[in-house]
Amino acid sequence: MLQKNRLKALAAGAAMSLVLYPATASAWSLEEAAEPYAGTTIDVVFLLRPGYEAAKEMIPEFEEKTGITVNVTDMPYENALGEQVRDFVAGGDLDIALIDLVWIGNFAENEWIVPAEKFMNDPELADPELDLEDFFPLTLDAFGSWDGRVYGLPFDNYSGLLFYNSCMLEEAGFDGPPETWGELKDEYGPSLTQDGQHAFALQSKRNETQSADSFARMIWPFGGSFLDEEFRSNLTSEESLTGLEFRQDLMQYMPEGIVAYDHAEAVNALAQGDVAMITEWSSFYPTLANPETSAIVDCLGVAPEPEGPAGRKPALGGFSLAVASQADEEEQAAAWLFIQWITSKENAKQYLDLGGVPARQSVYEMEGVAEEHPFVPALVESWQEGVPEFRPRFAEWPQITEIVQEWGTRMMLGEVSVEEGASEISERMEAVLEEAGYYDGDKPLLQ
Repeated sequence: MLQKNRLKALAAGAAMSLVLYPATASAWSLEEAAEPYAGTTIDVVFLLRPGYEAAKEMIPEFEEKTGITVNVTDMPYENALGEQVRDFVAGGDLDIALIDLVWIGNFAENEWIVPAEKFMNDPELADPELDLEDFFPLTLDAFGSWDGRVYGLPFDNYSGLLFYNSCMLEEAGFDGPPETWGELKDEYGPSLTQDGQHAFALQSKRNETQSADSFARMIWPFGGSFLDEEFRSNLTSEESLTGLEFRQDLMQYMPEGIVAYDHAEAVNALAQGDVAMITEWSSFYPTLANPETSAIVDCLGVAPEPEGPAGRKPALGGFSLAVASQADEEEQAAAWLFIQWITSKENAKQYLDLGGVPARQSVYEMEGVAEEHPFVPALVESWQEGVPEFRPRFAEWPQITEIVQEWGTRMMLGEVSVEEGASEISERMEAVLEEAGYYDGDKPLLQ
């Protein structure tokens, strides 16, 4: 893969942007930069998740400093892609794009978003303290870049973690969480599944949750992947099939109806003591640690996701904010000032304390942060060792995820065997990629 080359290109771009305006560094301020755009309104989509609630608490400060109004439309994740695509196709009102890491190819190739260099190279708009190198390289590459260019800055960033009920584990005779997936199934599973309780819940609802949180989470630790180096399906490989068979075996230690569990159901099952462990995004820590929403606050433990035969391959997810090309010049400038501010080093600690998960390395190096936020050590480890292509980031992913959702769900329900389901996904996925031109040289294999 081109991961190393992409990171070198991003680092070079960051260094270049930092030397373009050294003379103005000491004079720049957000208030002065925003003066020409006071009275401008910028529109953005937010999700119904803790990181966005944190940002909304911070927005009044930005509005007071700048005179720019940030108009937020809240919606569930399942609606966010379609609503934004319709807005961009129609030339609508959105000034900022909220981009899941698997949407960025679609947004960039359709030119719905503006490369960030336009703003980073403008000394009137570029905060000298932006410091792209302070973002975890994995997050800047996966969430904000495409084809060697930075489009968006990481915002609302996730790593998969193992959340567990330490009291349930201790009562069952365990002195800590499992280190491997094999231990979770073979040792913890039987001991913790009894009296109406279950050892584990794997959110697997038929939407992107099935593709990312269930299907992808199981193939990587076992050495599998969606695609091989030739961009052909790797889902029928021994490693991928082993991971998917493992998921089927693990279901005996999960609640009935697990295929209907989305994030809310999995988190609530742990929070109410119905299951002992879940693998979930780091952003749900505030929910599990809040006594108003969780009955296990005093028993809540956090660890990295378990290792598989191929090592520790934690889930990777998250979003970036990018400037929409359909916005006029004033709206674009105002949008960039907001994106730069909400993802800044200066605001990272406040965002973290309010329930967000910033991608800034510096905030996690602050004294006392790991003690205040116990999920931090596992989070940092995962971002240092994560899988950049946890889900393929090409523009055709929205089509392919529909295929994975259908056949991944049918596997779990026992309607088809793992081998049959993997073969169906492989055939249909390659048909999408062939039609898109990946196999005849019209498109490069990896961005």
